Amino acid sequence: MQTSATYDLRGKIAVITGAAGGFGAAIRERLASSGATAVLWDLPEALARQDLRETPHFGVDVTKEESVESAAADLRRRFGRVDILVNNAGIVGAVRPTWEIPVAEFRKILDVNLFGAFLVCRSLVPLMLESVAPTRLGHIVNVASIQAKEGMHNAAAYSAAKAGLVALTKSLAKELATSNILVNAITPAASLTAMSIDAPKERLDDILSRIPMGRFLEPAEVAAMVAWLSSSECSFSTGAVFDLSGGRATY
Repeated sequence: MQTSATYDLRGKIAVITGAAGGFGAAIRERLASSGATAVLWDLPEALARQDLRETPHFGVDVTKEESVESAAADLRRRFGRVDILVNNAGIVGAVRPTWEIPVAEFRKILDVNLFGAFLVCRSLVPLMLESVAPTRLGHIVNVASIQAKEGMHNAAAYSAAKAGLVALTKSLAKELATSNILVNAITPAASLTAMSIDAPKERLDDILSRIPMGRFLEPAEVAAMVAWLSSSECSFSTGAVFDLSGGRATY
């Protein structure tokens, strides 16, 4: 995808969760190309599959309080600040009706997509409050889903978790509105990343049929939106939800 807008993120420390995945990789590349220091948080096994010798990273399970606290302590020791937080970690779960979802699976999907974002915000917002200044904004971007707004059949856990993430975004934004920290969410439609590409063909066909533009979302398009939401150009939007739905969103 050809990009044209550039943002000056030099000197910014950006933490990206789920950084080894499709959206995460695109986001970290875009923020780094704008001058930010991208700090990658993901499961140790996911990070181990990539060459990250020159990139700051930390193995984190966002569902575990002690793991998140350890990563936050490492960030404080190494950089002493955080300017940008992108809560991108997520899983979708199997395609099945609500009454057939195993209890453990439903709970895990909420843990990763919603509880994980809460734990990360709980650990890093205090450091971000120390980092911001009257002329230096902090930015939090939560990666939700179009399913947060619409729901989707056979995806109750994922839809509920992402809807909760939107509500968390709005609550946190109100709490930080006078603290120079802006908190926003994006609601992407489906993209053919590793998280969704293995879905049954009929499921992908159904999802594609709901997108008026007739194509799947590109990770670079997610990264472009995140870059703007992480920049000083975004200075008065907080508690907002920005669609990347190809026309699927109706409100």
